[in-house]
Amino acid sequence: MIRFGYSGLPTDGDDAAFLDGLVAKGHRAFELAFVEELPWSERRCGRFGALAAERDIRLSIHAPYSAVLTIADGERAEQCLFTIEHTMRLAKAAGARIVCVHLGKRYGRDTETLMELVSERLERIAPKVSHLGVGLGLETAGRSSAFGTLDDIASLVSKFPFARPYVDWAHLHAIGRGALATKEAFQEVFGFLRKHFPGWMIDPLQCQFSETRFGDKGEVRHVRYGEGSLRITNLVEAAREADVGLVIISEAREPESTEAMAQELQQIMGRPEPSGDTRRLGSGSVEFPVPIHVTPAESGFAPAGLGHPLVLSNIDKPFFPDGFTKGDLIHYYASIALTLLPHLAERAIVMARYPDGSEGEGFYEKQAPEHRPGWLRLAPVYSKHRGETIEFVTAADRESLMWLASMGCIEIHPWLNRLSNEDRPDFAVFDLDPSEGATWAQVVTVAEQLKAMLDRLGLIGHPKTSGATGLHIYVPLDPVHDYRRVRTFVGTVGRLLLAANPDDITMEWHVAKRGARVFIDHNQNSPGKTIASVYSVRPRPGAPVSTPIFWEEVDHVQPGDFTISTIWDRLRRFGDLFSPVLAGGQTLDAAEEALGLE
Repeated sequence: MIRFGYSGLPTDGDDAAFLDGLVAKGHRAFELAFVEELPWSERRCGRFGALAAERDIRLSIHAPYSAVLTIADGERAEQCLFTIEHTMRLAKAAGARIVCVHLGKRYGRDTETLMELVSERLERIAPKVSHLGVGLGLETAGRSSAFGTLDDIASLVSKFPFARPYVDWAHLHAIGRGALATKEAFQEVFGFLRKHFPGWMIDPLQCQFSETRFGDKGEVRHVRYGEGSLRITNLVEAAREADVGLVIISEAREPESTEAMAQELQQIMGRPEPSGDTRRLGSGSVEFPVPIHVTPAESGFAPAGLGHPLVLSNIDKPFFPDGFTKGDLIHYYASIALTLLPHLAERAIVMARYPDGSEGEGFYEKQAPEHRPGWLRLAPVYSKHRGETIEFVTAADRESLMWLASMGCIEIHPWLNRLSNEDRPDFAVFDLDPSEGATWAQVVTVAEQLKAMLDRLGLIGHPKTSGATGLHIYVPLDPVHDYRRVRTFVGTVGRLLLAANPDDITMEWHVAKRGARVFIDHNQNSPGKTIASVYSVRPRPGAPVSTPIFWEEVDHVQPGDFTISTIWDRLRRFGDLFSPVLAGGQTLDAAEEALGLE
């Protein structure tokens, strides 16, 4: 879908009439231009947002120009961060999903220095805004004196789940001295976006469009639409061919320019899209954010646009009782790849295969099969138990995930340690598994008690739904402790919780003796043991996904709330909430001392 609107503010006080006027013009987007000040209260934003939602108008907010992230002065920087935070809270009230900010000027500083400075600023604001469900859109710079290339923004977005790219096409055109004069030039940008940003983050892509005059140092000033070489036709045709949705905000100074863009857009959208001998990979029952088209090939279908050759078979085979197919499963893993792959990097994977779907027989397979593709990266690990080397599968790229799914691997089970850190896991895992008869309320109670214990020990844990019936709590660690120490820590904490709440908790190894209680399995923290990865699908009705959640959500989510169909909106709102797990930054030393462990 392509939405179009402009940036401004209602002037006559009749918000309903103003929004009706937008609809009459065919506009389905509007940016509240809070560029000079923040003139509205949260209540006013809420009223306006409700009226916009009734009319299917997507809102965004442009933060004040003064609120930038590269200010050197500490006091002014604090003011900027406060303004950004307040703008994001106004956006939440309005139901807007993104706030646009300018990164700021370079003032002679190099990219590395600026990257460190902006990262530090985003780190400080993160605890205050990450839970709002509003993206912080980092606008691309239009002058060489400003910070914020697409490369810069890609680097920042990879570290901060609430950050988003916000593409100003006039800026890219100007900084490239007229680089976007053709459809092919826009296609190159979409190629970059597809490579460096997850599909859910850029579909739809929030962007700004206007005509610009430029010089050697970039943008000089806005001009009337048609006076330069930037055309909305090239943008939209490139987006349609890339299968990327757009929310286009006109930043033209003259209403006539916005009107001209809208008319040109209507003409483009009336043209039929090109067709060919292709079809979608999935069943069509899910709108995945990354388009995957396939063409008939010998013994299956070949996806287009991959870096490695891959032929997929039986893609229409039902894999879940709800109608999701094997093709849907493969398409899910292709779409989640950029978000999931960092969590699998450098880890051996145990294949959890369900060749006949979620209701068929499943089995685990450690040794990579002989009929694997030659490009698949393997991890040879010597097994003392078997007395031989096992070649484990790894997932280094999107194609590897697609191949795993094509092998019926509904679940992804990575090791807890990286291959370079043998016997030293990157996290301690608390697997809260409700036994037969136990309720979700019991799981919630145990999770809250565990959080209180971790808080007292000075440790941060990150919860995720298991995707089945329980919760997984990950405590990120620097890889300095062996499995024995980590397992002992988890077991000790588990036994303390058990002593405090024997009615809801069990650590009994024999299933028959557990009763209707929540089992804390500390033995998962062992070499070679695996647990379903974050963003792994589970072999259950609805194709549920193991999904990170906030601690504040634990008491009102259910394990099946997030599926291959519903997870995308959550990612667009909150990003990858599990990214802090990869950063480590904790050790068990102080906690062990407090627990009396050697």
